[in-house]
Amino acid sequence: MVETIAPPPSSRFNYKRLELKRCVPAFLSSHKTLFAVLWIAAFASVFLWKRNPVGAGVAVFWRGPLRPMPQLRPVAFNLTDFGAVGDGFTVNTEAFERAVSAISKLTKRGGGQLNVPPGRWLTAPFNLTSHMTLFLAEGAVILGIQDEKYWPLMPALPSYGYGREHPGPRYGSLIHGQNLRDVVITGHNGTIDGQGQTWWKKYRQKLLNHTRGPLVQIMWSRDIVFTNITLRDSPFWTLHPYDCKNVTIRNVTILAPIFEAPNTDGIDPDSCEDMVIEDCYISVGDDAIAIKSGWDQYGIAYGRPSTNILIRNLVVRSMVSAGISIGSEMSGGVSNVTVENLLVWSSRRAVRIKTAPGRGGYVRHIAYRNLTFDNVRVGIVIKTDYNEHPDEGYDPKAVPILGDISFTGIHGQGVRVPVRIHGSQEIPVRNVTFWDMSVGLTYKKKHIFQCAYVQGRVIGTVFPAPCENLDRYDEQGKLVKRSVSQNLTDIDYDF
Repeated sequence: MVETIAPPPSSRFNYKRLELKRCVPAFLSSHKTLFAVLWIAAFASVFLWKRNPVGAGVAVFWRGPLRPMPQLRPVAFNLTDFGAVGDGFTVNTEAFERAVSAISKLTKRGGGQLNVPPGRWLTAPFNLTSHMTLFLAEGAVILGIQDEKYWPLMPALPSYGYGREHPGPRYGSLIHGQNLRDVVITGHNGTIDGQGQTWWKKYRQKLLNHTRGPLVQIMWSRDIVFTNITLRDSPFWTLHPYDCKNVTIRNVTILAPIFEAPNTDGIDPDSCEDMVIEDCYISVGDDAIAIKSGWDQYGIAYGRPSTNILIRNLVVRSMVSAGISIGSEMSGGVSNVTVENLLVWSSRRAVRIKTAPGRGGYVRHIAYRNLTFDNVRVGIVIKTDYNEHPDEGYDPKAVPILGDISFTGIHGQGVRVPVRIHGSQEIPVRNVTFWDMSVGLTYKKKHIFQCAYVQGRVIGTVFPAPCENLDRYDEQGKLVKRSVSQNLTDIDYDF
């Protein structure tokens, strides 16, 4: 009797109110056409960024008259109504706080909008309120004050146990919010600039006593939207939604130097549910996106997974880490994630799942579709020995479960190692599927599709030749060859 397997369905998960209709027209179904279009979009973003250098004083290039700021709430305020001065030197923290306080009193009227006009608005960290829209005009730059004494200390995140870099309290974020509903941060591509250079230098010199703060952090909140803004030069992680529901991040540009900007992740969904990230350009000094859910025993105890996350239509770059990562802090679990229509260019790794003994939790029901790699050292990585722990209290017997992971439509050029799946006897990788994969190589060595302790299948033609750990099926889903060596180890980190 011939065993058959059904091809991977185009959409396998219930996204609970998420809109799953593909927004890419049919003509982008060809990966070559998508590759060209995404490259044009990437270079257009960089070109406009270079022509309007937000870090060099008032913008010197305008594409025309400034657009009026639309009124998106029943009541709108201008930051200057509260005494703010956008000269890049005046500290405007009190103006932001007075504006937010005024909006907090408008809940019954549908909330309020704070317009940030063109200028350079220096401020210490401030909090948002519910039913608020923060609108950054073209040419508006919110600047984070660089002296850490103005950054408040906050308790460690409960799912991390202590500060990510130091025991004890951590610095708060430049823009912060807790227990909020209905918050929008948008604009005409205005900028939030963390001025992280001072933080990075002090971190490297070991002059900081607390964990650095994110640029924007929203915690225990729901119905949150980020759209049409630029985030840059965060002291630490850039955009950190923590234990939030119903979050949309659309048309956001995130920038940091690709080297010497430590831990400047672009977006870190952390124990979040029902989230869409789409139409973004991210080039940073760490992971462009890293999906998380807590660290070792603290994440296990907190018990909030990241689930129902859709990531699509992105151009990303990471010379230090990876384009899209899951983990390594994933102890609450990560499931029901789709990554599609992604271009990763000039990066160390493209997509990566990283975990270790002691994490517990799971990574399952993960679908990657229509990915393009251009000049990437390692394309697909699953790593199970990422041994970094908060303290000695973790349980080494708490091993994560990895399974139900599919890769469909994977293409590219200039890739050194297309696949490196490094499972282990403790943490095997189960039910992995590859279908429609062709990656141009920079190295012609034999073992570049690398596997260890992995079980799964290859459907149809895959280039380069897959590892012997995987079952082979033809395009019609008929079994061609059953693997008898799932525990075979063929990992080579020398190239």
